[in-house]
Amino acid sequence: MFPKPLALGAAALLLAAATANAAPANTDDTTLPIPQRRFVDHDDARSRAVVLAARRYAAFWNTGDPAYARAALAADFADRTLPEGRAQGPDGPLQASRDFRAAVPDLKVEIADLVAAGDRVALRLHFTGRFTGRFGTTQGRGQRVDFQAFDLYRVENGRIAENWHLEDNLGLQRQLGVIGR
Repeated sequence: MFPKPLALGAAALLLAAATANAAPANTDDTTLPIPQRRFVDHDDARSRAVVLAARRYAAFWNTGDPAYARAALAADFADRTLPEGRAQGPDGPLQASRDFRAAVPDLKVEIADLVAAGDRVALRLHFTGRFTGRFGTTQGRGQRVDFQAFDLYRVENGRIAENWHLEDNLGLQRQLGVIGR
């Protein structure tokens, strides 16, 4: 739960579209390559830092560029819903991205919704692409991948310190052909 009700007036509703050709070295909020809609409780330095960390991390998933993950995640980052076999800390998402991009090289991620309040930010992410690579023992045949995820981050000192996430893994595995319908 958010600590206080969200004020979603015109000043608090910030809509932005980032360019797709931003240089990975530039990880400021205005040039991140991740389209999104966002709802922020305050337009202050803390809220901007929370949103920037979330957008940097989403840009990492959208591009696969580890510079965005390094800019977004705290050195002691903790994944509170750590999947089996994934390393804890920043190395876990880096490996997960490499593995998934091997299966879906054209993976794109859009922030469908972003809600920030205090030190927390919640995102609904939409992932799309074509399964042309390999996932485990399954070879892709070019089938479309389209699934959603929900993330909740706690941001400290401008970096994501903790993450809780849920993905539509059942739908994804069906689309990949890993499990039957």
